[in-house]
Amino acid sequence: MKIAIVGGGPGGLYFAALMKQLDSSHEITLWERNAATDTFGFGVVFSDETLGGIGNADPVVAEYMSRRFARWADIDIHYRGEMLTVGGQGFAAMNRKELLQLLQQRTVELGVDVRFSSIAPPIEELEAEYDLVLASDGANSAIRAAYAEDFCPTLDVRPNKFMWLGTDQVFEAFKFFVKDTEYGTMQVHGYPYSETGSTFIVEMHEDVWRAAGFDSTADTAFPPGVSDEQAVEKIRGLLSEELGGYEVLANNSKWLNFTTVRNKSWRKGNVVLLGDAAHTAHFSIGSGTKLAMEDALALAACLHEHPNQETALEAYETERRPVVESTQRAAQASLEWFESIGQYGEQDPVQFAFNLLTRSRRITQENLRLRDPEFAHRVEEHFATSQGLDQVIPAMFQPHDIGGLTLKNRIVVSPMDMYSAVDGVPTDFHLVHLGSKALGGAGLVMTEMVCVSPEGRITPGCSGLYNDEQREAWRRVADFVHTRSGAKLGMQLGHSGRKGSTRLMWEGIDQPLLENNWETIAPSAMPYAPDNAAPKVIDRSDMDQVVADFVDAAKRADDAGVDLLEIHAAHGYLLSSFISPLSNQRTDEYGGTLENRLRFPLEVFDAVRAVWPASKPMTVRISATDWVEGGNTADDAVEVSRAFIEHGAAGIDVSTGQVASEEKPAFGRSYQTPFADRIRQEVAAPAGASVIAVGAISTFDDANSILLAGRADLIALGRTHLYDPQWTLHAAAEQEYQGDGADWVEQFRAGRRKPPSARTDAVRPRLSLLREADSEDDPHLRWRPKAAAEAK
Repeated sequence: MKIAIVGGGPGGLYFAALMKQLDSSHEITLWERNAATDTFGFGVVFSDETLGGIGNADPVVAEYMSRRFARWADIDIHYRGEMLTVGGQGFAAMNRKELLQLLQQRTVELGVDVRFSSIAPPIEELEAEYDLVLASDGANSAIRAAYAEDFCPTLDVRPNKFMWLGTDQVFEAFKFFVKDTEYGTMQVHGYPYSETGSTFIVEMHEDVWRAAGFDSTADTAFPPGVSDEQAVEKIRGLLSEELGGYEVLANNSKWLNFTTVRNKSWRKGNVVLLGDAAHTAHFSIGSGTKLAMEDALALAACLHEHPNQETALEAYETERRPVVESTQRAAQASLEWFESIGQYGEQDPVQFAFNLLTRSRRITQENLRLRDPEFAHRVEEHFATSQGLDQVIPAMFQPHDIGGLTLKNRIVVSPMDMYSAVDGVPTDFHLVHLGSKALGGAGLVMTEMVCVSPEGRITPGCSGLYNDEQREAWRRVADFVHTRSGAKLGMQLGHSGRKGSTRLMWEGIDQPLLENNWETIAPSAMPYAPDNAAPKVIDRSDMDQVVADFVDAAKRADDAGVDLLEIHAAHGYLLSSFISPLSNQRTDEYGGTLENRLRFPLEVFDAVRAVWPASKPMTVRISATDWVEGGNTADDAVEVSRAFIEHGAAGIDVSTGQVASEEKPAFGRSYQTPFADRIRQEVAAPAGASVIAVGAISTFDDANSILLAGRADLIALGRTHLYDPQWTLHAAAEQEYQGDGADWVEQFRAGRRKPPSARTDAVRPRLSLLREADSEDDPHLRWRPKAAAEAK
């Protein structure tokens, strides 16, 4: 093949070397606009997984790298005058300049035509003259920009400012310095990369950056290689304690905003993107160099394995995209955590450290238990003590008070519509459905959205509480829950609004009824989706009726023995449609500003709170974001939560979306938890209110991790409980927990221990007389090159 490579970073160089090794007859030309000696940055970090791949692909490069690695296993978190050390992580880093020199030397040895200080010919010429054109020209790729219509890039510029620096202080571990300054929170990501220096990345929110005066050079255009010395000098002063008398080193160091790069496609004809040109991941979760070299290995392998180039390029993207997207999801969670780091100012060092470690959701409590059992136990012990317990038990099984109600544990069966009522009356199905979840161990079992009027139903199969027959049916459910289990019963009251008069879910979710339909109401005459009928604009008379319906339903709920009441102000139903600007375009006092849009939902809440017993708590479910441009955002969710809490809500149940049919949710594991986290830190916890996290949480490990990190007070699971009605009790068995938080009813008590598995995991006998010490038993490894040299 005749191959053109634009960009002489590690990804481009490594790809060239690999292709030459696979077939020395390949004719490869590489252009790099900078000189061979122009190396920006300090150290690069690799995982053991990546190093294994490099070792298999190019033993020469791998052996050279291994001799220059700094290796360590610890993370030191410096916060509020304390240093907490967590082991068992495993890192390897090296000097970026040395890595580039190695790869440059390797490509030249193998016969690659490497042209430094050279601008590549126009892309049109390259794709016409070469079989393959590799665009490894970085996050600001000119080739990607030239073919933007084909690659369809999205560039997400983040608000935090960061500067890549170094120091001659040789850290012994990965360092997180989190410092509260008079300007706000600043953080340092530091790690050793050699026997003589460490990387020292300074990061802060733009508001903090401006308050500190770093914006004084914002309009200065620094040439390549020139650093912002004014900012560097200020950093020396602000972070003098963290530097410990050592020097700050600059190398093309200037303030940057991290940009997350994504592309709909990584290839156009014979042009293919690699590394930062195709994708970026925040430095707090990994190395762009690591990803680029993994790309290079995969691309070279696919080109070698497949019979034609088109198939090979398709295979490359198919293989790499899931890996990259997984990394980007973790990186997105991590960067958003650091962008909001200031909200954790009230957390103590132990919980903060655990919060930091689990920010990307790749490390969990169970994972940490494997890495550093001692620290994992410390986290659990600390949490139990903070909750007033004198013994360590799993966080999910610790009791929790919400308002005047004590829950035996922190697991909630989330409200789930069953579409199985008859004329609004819950049936035996509801008794079995909710009763089985109560027997399954959850601390709080929530009903589906119980509608306050016939017209407030979503579908003909939705349950209601607008007559006494319905009340008696719900009383039957409440009595069963209370007499047969230790669970509490919560009821969610709601009105469907413009999303009503639709078919049962399995007949066509959100699709309008073909017959026996009814008129819907909403703040504005806007249908939920094109197929739905336009609703009637709600007027004052309608509002009064809705308030009265909620009040009557609340009274019946109390009569039926319900323990907790939740007002449904999420998912695009009536109250939610008032809150969102996407569905509320009124020009009166109920539209416009968020304060106005909240006016009617708060009227409903206040009226219900007035008749609901003071000893019983009320919560509110909200959609924390609409997932649509122009809709409500996380900032709005904080203010919505604040308003309801000020009016007496004991808790906020934090969901998202379902407000507009054109939404584009960012689905993923625990994807809604960051919204709950922010609401808890900024509004709920200071007011003594609880926060319920919900959304793609399905394991006891994730539940415990969220609670231990202080991101929520309660965990609501929906589909997980459909899969396993006794999920909570089974989670107790998995964790070998037996106690008040997981009370098995007498009839099921014989099953409280996990059944034995197949006898395939034989226990091996001891076959050695003397046991050798296993260094892997110690999770703590520090980078101490001078001590190692002296020992030799």
